[in-house]
Amino acid sequence: MTKQLSHIDEAGNASMVDVSHKKTSVRTAIASGRVIFPEAIFNTLANQDFLGTKGSIIQTAIIAGIQAVKQTATLIPLCHQLNVSKIQLDITPKDMALYISCKVKCNEQTGVEMEALTGVSVAALTIYDMCKALSHDIRISDIQLEQKTGGKNDFNR
Repeated sequence: MTKQLSHIDEAGNASMVDVSHKKTSVRTAIASGRVIFPEAIFNTLANQDFLGTKGSIIQTAIIAGIQAVKQTATLIPLCHQLNVSKIQLDITPKDMALYISCKVKCNEQTGVEMEALTGVSVAALTIYDMCKALSHDIRISDIQLEQKTGGKNDFNR
C-alpha cells in the first residue's frame, strides 16, 4: 500500500477530503507541547503563582486553547467543521517550562488531531504573549500528537 497526501487531488490541487463514506465513531486526540523559560523568568513567574499584570497566565492560556480548538476549521483551510464533545486542556509547571496537554473528543466521521494540536499551539502562543514583557528568550517547543483513537488507524507515541 502506497501512502499519499490526502488533501491533494490527482491534478495536484488542494482538496478537502470527502468523509461522507466514513462511519461516525468516537474519536479522540491528545497533543502536547511546552513553553520553556529562562531560569530567572520561570522562578519569578512561579513565585507569583503564574499571575501576571494581565491576569492568570495559565487560566488565560487554557481558555485561549479551548477557543482555538473550536475554531480550528476556520484557521486551517482544509479541516472539517466538527462538533467537539469534550476539550480538556492542562498546563503544568515543571523544569523551567509550562507543559501543555490538550485532549479533544468528538463523535464524527473524521478525527480531531488538528484540533488538539491547534489547542496546544494557541495556548503556547498565549503564554508567550503574556510573558514576553519579561523576556523574549522564551521558546515554544515539542508540539506533537501523542495519541489518536477512532477511525481507521490509532496512533500512540
